[in-house]
Amino acid sequence: MLWETISAARDLGRLNEVAAVAVRYGFGDLVRRIGLAGVLERAGHLLHSETTAELATLSPPERVRRAFEEMGPSFVKLGQLLATRVDLFGPEWITEFEKLQNQVPAADFETVREQIEQDLGGPVASVFPGFDEVPIAAASIAQVYRARLGDGSEVAVKVRRPGIRPQVEADMRLLQRLARILESESPDLRRYQPQALVRQLQASLARELDLAAECRHAERIAASLADEPGLVVPRVYWDHTCERMNVQQFIDGIPLGDTDALLAAGADLPELARIGARAGMRMMFEDGFFHADPHPGNVIRLSDDRLALLDFGMVGRLSESRRYQVLDLFDGLVRRDAGQVAEVLLEWAADDQMDEAALLQEVDAFIDHYHGVPLGELRLGTMLSEIVALLREHAVVLPADLAMMVKVLVTLEGVGRRLDPDFDMAGEAEPYLRRAMRARYSPKAIARRGRRAAGDTMSLLSSLPGQLRHALRALRQGRFNLNLDVERLKAFGDQVAHSANRLTVGIVVAALIIGSSIVMTVEGGPTLLGLPLFGLLGFLGAAVGGVWLVWTIWRSGGGR
Repeated sequence: MLWETISAARDLGRLNEVAAVAVRYGFGDLVRRIGLAGVLERAGHLLHSETTAELATLSPPERVRRAFEEMGPSFVKLGQLLATRVDLFGPEWITEFEKLQNQVPAADFETVREQIEQDLGGPVASVFPGFDEVPIAAASIAQVYRARLGDGSEVAVKVRRPGIRPQVEADMRLLQRLARILESESPDLRRYQPQALVRQLQASLARELDLAAECRHAERIAASLADEPGLVVPRVYWDHTCERMNVQQFIDGIPLGDTDALLAAGADLPELARIGARAGMRMMFEDGFFHADPHPGNVIRLSDDRLALLDFGMVGRLSESRRYQVLDLFDGLVRRDAGQVAEVLLEWAADDQMDEAALLQEVDAFIDHYHGVPLGELRLGTMLSEIVALLREHAVVLPADLAMMVKVLVTLEGVGRRLDPDFDMAGEAEPYLRRAMRARYSPKAIARRGRRAAGDTMSLLSSLPGQLRHALRALRQGRFNLNLDVERLKAFGDQVAHSANRLTVGIVVAALIIGSSIVMTVEGGPTLLGLPLFGLLGFLGAAVGGVWLVWTIWRSGGGR
C-alpha cells in the first residue's frame, strides 16, 4: 500500500510542503496520479490549488524551475543536476534548469561562528586575525567569507550551513520514495529513470556536503594541470580544513561571464578561450577527472591573463574504457563512418528493443549533413547536441558520466564563442584527441591491456572445470534449474492471484447465501430472534465477505 511506502512519519510535514508547492504550480494532477493527495488528506493535510493567472502563463519548464526554487536546496541541486542531462531533456528545459541559482539569504553569523569555533577548537580570531563577517557568497549548501591568516595570507573560508545535513537527508528520503512511486505509477515518467537520477543526486550531494572532498578534487586537478602556465587552482590550507569547512587561497579577478569588465581590463579574450578549452580537454581526455561545472562564474581571469578555476564541488569522471568509446565516436564522425558511430551509441544505449536499422539510417543522414565541412567550421558543441537530440528521439538514456561530459563540452564551446566568435573548439580538441588515440595504441598500453586480458582468461579457465563439475553433478542429481526472468511476470502473477482470491471469495459468498437460504427453510435447531441461528450466521458471513469484496474492487480502481 502507498501508506506503507511513506513509512517515515517524521518526513510527512516535509512531504506536505513539497506537495503543496507542486499543487500551487499546477502539478496537482501529478500529485493525485501518484497517490500522494489521498495520503496527505488522510493525514490531515488539505491541499488546495491556488494557481494564479501569472502561473498559468508560464511554460512547464518555467513552472518546474520555480517550483524547485521554492522547494529548497535539495531540489535546487536536483534541477542543477538535470541541467546536465541533455540526453533526457530538450533545450527549453535545460535553459530553465540552468537558471537555478544557489544564492539564498546568508545564515546568521553567530550560528556560523559557533560551528567554525567548534571545528577550529578555539576562537575565530586565534586563526583568522582578520575575518569579514559578511559573506562574499551565500549558497544553499555553504557560504564563503573572506579572511586573513596570521601570516598575512588572504583566504576564502567556505563554511557548510549549520543544520543543512539533516535537511538534505530528509529530502533524500523523500525523493527516494517519490522516485519509487513515479516509476511504478507513472509510465510517462519512467523513461526519465527517477530512481537512477536520485541516486546520482545523492552521490553528488554527499560530495558537496564534504567540503574537504572539494579540496581533494582541487588538488587532483591542480596536479594534472601543473604544467599549464595559464591555469591557476587555489591553494588548500589543510590545517584548517575539515568536513564542514575548507580554507583556500583567495583569488581576486574578473569572472569570464563579465565580458564588458574583461574588455575594459584589456584582456586577451581569444587566448582566454583557448586556455579554458585546453584545460577542459586535458582533464577529460588525459586524466579522466574534470571540473563538471565550468560556468563563467567559476572561471575568473587574473590580471596577467591567466585563468583560475574555482568551486570543485561538482566533478566528473571518465574511465579509460569510456574515454576509448568517446574517441571511437569522434573518430567515426571525422571519418564519416556511420556504422562506427552507431555502434558506439548502441553500446551506450544497452537497449535490446532499439531499432538499430532506424538509428543507423539517422546517423548516416546526420554525418552526411556535415560532409565536406572544413574542420575549422565544425561546431563540436552543436554536433554533440544534435547527436543527443537524436538519442532522445530513440528514448536512449546516456550513462550519467557521458551526459555530464557532453554538457561540459557544450558549455566550454559556448563560453569560448562568447569570448571569441572565431573560436574553433574542434581545432582545439584535435591534438588532445590525437594524443589520446596514440596513447591508446602505444606498445605500453597494448601490453597492459594484454596482461589484463590474459589474467582474466587464466582466471576463467582455472575456474571452468570446477563450474562444469558442479553443473554436471546438479544435472545428475536432478537439481539443475533453469531460471527465466520475464519482465512483469511477477506483477502479472500477482494480478492473477488477486483475481483468483476475489473469485474464490465470491464463490464462498454465493455458497453461504444459498446454504443459509436452505437452512432457513428447515425447522428445528437453535434459533435467534425466532430465526434459525445457523442461517443467520451464514447470511452474516456472506455479508462480511461481500462487503470486503466490494471494498477491495473499489480500492483497486475497479479491479485493474
